[in-house]
Amino acid sequence: MIRITALAVLLTASFSAFATEPAKAKFDLAKAKATAEGVCVACHGADGNSPTPANPILAGQIPEYLYKQLSNFKAAEGKPAERNNAIMSGMVAALSDEDMRGLSVYFSQQKMKPSVAKDEKLLAEGKTLWRMGDFEKGIPACAGCHGPAGAGLPVQYPRLAGQYAEYTASQLKTFRSHERANDAEKVMRTIAGKLSDQQIGALAEYVSGLR
Repeated sequence: MIRITALAVLLTASFSAFATEPAKAKFDLAKAKATAEGVCVACHGADGNSPTPANPILAGQIPEYLYKQLSNFKAAEGKPAERNNAIMSGMVAALSDEDMRGLSVYFSQQKMKPSVAKDEKLLAEGKTLWRMGDFEKGIPACAGCHGPAGAGLPVQYPRLAGQYAEYTASQLKTFRSHERANDAEKVMRTIAGKLSDQQIGALAEYVSGLR
């Protein structure tokens, strides 16, 4: 509990500037909409509802989380990007900080068209992991950070409810392999490292059906 509280404080401090800006700053949402429709549309849809499960649904996502991910894809000050993805690195290269903030707010305001759970056999196992974790393997309940309904916690943890199962599973696996390493204090890498392929599939399936 102490560790989770400390992490929450760290993440809150990291995003506090952005968290207060949407109410004060006047983002150019018209420009963000044009960027979404002209650049992001092929992979994520013009409104953030990705047409393919290989790419995440961005509509309705927490803006602070979206901004962090866009920033992490961007190399800066001669340092490599925190999140390595050739396609996304190319996409964000020409975006300014204001552009990324605007896109984050724009997508967060779009109505999500959630995915649906398809495999009934995996739902029960996924539900148990989500709500209770796996004590023997040291896996905490996912609901502890992402909320019982997967709505996430603004500033700190992303919304997962309704996300494509395929995308969620792929990200858990990249955290497990440390291919993705932009999680604070290695929290997701540590948790995913304890998950089996079966558990990852079950969690991803359960998440896709959350509302």
